[in-house]
Amino acid sequence: MSLIGNILPVSHIVLDLEVSSKKRLFEEAGLLLESESGLSRAAVFECLFAREKLGTTALGHGVAIPHGRHAEVQAATGAFIRLKEAVDFDAPDGEPVSLVFVLLVPENASGEHLEVLSALAIKLSDKAVREQLLLAESAEAAHRILTT
Repeated sequence: MSLIGNILPVSHIVLDLEVSSKKRLFEEAGLLLESESGLSRAAVFECLFAREKLGTTALGHGVAIPHGRHAEVQAATGAFIRLKEAVDFDAPDGEPVSLVFVLLVPENASGEHLEVLSALAIKLSDKAVREQLLLAESAEAAHRILTT
């Protein structure tokens, strides 16, 4: 399985989530990872929000990879969320974001963190991949796109 596939179960994929802001997105990511991975929603939210205060995690082209390290995280975990309506993310290109990959890693996992971020950035910088993700009709289809 791919590096991304190792941290992204199909149950961590949500398509067409309705949120009105980056903050609401982080809250929803917290709820998802609480129910699917047992992490506390508050810890997920605080981790993502604190990292975002340091600078945007948007890459441009409608993509963001909010990420962070947290003591509660035992192994790297990810979630992919496609938003129904794009939200402002202070992206370098000024475009709102609709494709979001949330990445959380243990506090001491800096090498793995960077490796996964790099793999995600390469995958999501591909225009064809972004277009396929925007058209994916199921979590399984999005999973295949992200992990192959």
